[in-house]
Amino acid sequence: MTKKPLIIRTLPVIFAAALGACATAPVAPPEAKPAIPAAPAAPVTEPASPATARPLRIDGASSLIAVTVRRAGLLAKLGHDHVVASRHIEGQAVAPANGQPGSTSFRFRLDELTVDESALRAEAGLSSVPAADAIAGTRNNMLTKVLDAEKYPYVEVTAVTTRDGPMQAAITLHGVTRRYAVPAVLTARADGVNASGTLTLRQTDFGITPFAVFGGALAVQDELELRFNINAVNVTR
Repeated sequence: MTKKPLIIRTLPVIFAAALGACATAPVAPPEAKPAIPAAPAAPVTEPASPATARPLRIDGASSLIAVTVRRAGLLAKLGHDHVVASRHIEGQAVAPANGQPGSTSFRFRLDELTVDESALRAEAGLSSVPAADAIAGTRNNMLTKVLDAEKYPYVEVTAVTTRDGPMQAAITLHGVTRRYAVPAVLTARADGVNASGTLTLRQTDFGITPFAVFGGALAVQDELELRFNINAVNVTR
């Protein structure tokens, strides 16, 4: 099996567009900016390397990418913060071996994202729960007016772990690829490897204009708070 860079196409930002059921007309993407360096990362804890590299597959049923999208503006109290998540992640990985870095690549579909699961809202510290019609409107606007999910159906991630530094990940969203140093912890398990951590992304780095209405009085913050828990399990032959 060919080794692929360990990617976390997560993450991402997809979710940024999810604030409020209100929408604005799409704005032309700004000129691409260089990726913004991530905050200093906690050391990556690599699993003990086996004698030979092990092919792994991403277990979508037990993996999660969740993004918290927060409101902004003078009328922010009239809106809601949201949590957008993916539980349908597909991809493969190679476990570290003989001192060599591990790698992974995965992707998930935007039209399979969930919005405001009650358990995820609670984990994010959001006490209120939007009405069902508000959640449905938020999801529709996110997919059609912000993310253009028909044209860009997937978020894709590739990543490579290093022994002396953070995970190096490339995230492709809305047709734009950005590279990040991701604070992550890798944990060896009997059936594979788990990767978990958090990352802050900006919508504008992917050519996405944050939602805003009433001249910006009610808007979505540019920054998105992303957390991931990815399980890669042994491939049975």
